[in-house]
Amino acid sequence: MWSVKRNGLSFILGIIIGGVIIAGAMFIMMPKLMIVTHESKFDSVEETCAVLQKSIEANGWVSPAIRDMNQATEKNGVHMDKQVRLVELCKAQYAKDVLDTNPEVSTLMPCAWGVYEGDDGKVYISGMNMGLMGKMFGGNIAKVMGGAVAKDEKNMLEAVL
Repeated sequence: MWSVKRNGLSFILGIIIGGVIIAGAMFIMMPKLMIVTHESKFDSVEETCAVLQKSIEANGWVSPAIRDMNQATEKNGVHMDKQVRLVELCKAQYAKDVLDTNPEVSTLMPCAWGVYEGDDGKVYISGMNMGLMGKMFGGNIAKVMGGAVAKDEKNMLEAVL
C-alpha cells in the first residue's frame, strides 16, 4: 500500500516539476521568439527607413509615420547615442478584420518596425513575430495576423534585407 502511494506521489511530483521547468523555459525563450530581428542591407538608419516606407506602400499598405526616437527623447532632456526610428505601417482592411472581433488588441496598432543602429555599427530592423503572435491569440487574430499580415510583412522586408 505504501509503495502505491509513494509511486503516485512521485508521479504527481514529476508532473509538477516538469511543468515548472517547461514554464521557466518558455519564460526565458518567449522574448527571443516574439521579436524578429534582421540586418539591413543599407548602411544608414535613414536609408533603411526610406526604402522600407516605399516597400510598405508598394505592397498596398500605408506608412503613416516614421518616428524619430532620438528626437523624441531629446525633447525630454535624454540623449541616445545610437539612432532609433519606428516605421509605422497599417492596412485598414486587416485592422478592421481584427478589431471587429478583438478590439482589445487595438493596443498593438498601428504595427511598427524598429530600425536602429546596433552595437556593431550595422543597421537592424526588428518587429513582432506576427505568425507566432497570431498562433498565441488564436481565432480570427491567427487568421489575419498569422496569415495575411505575416505574408505581406515578409514581402515588404525583402527590399531592405
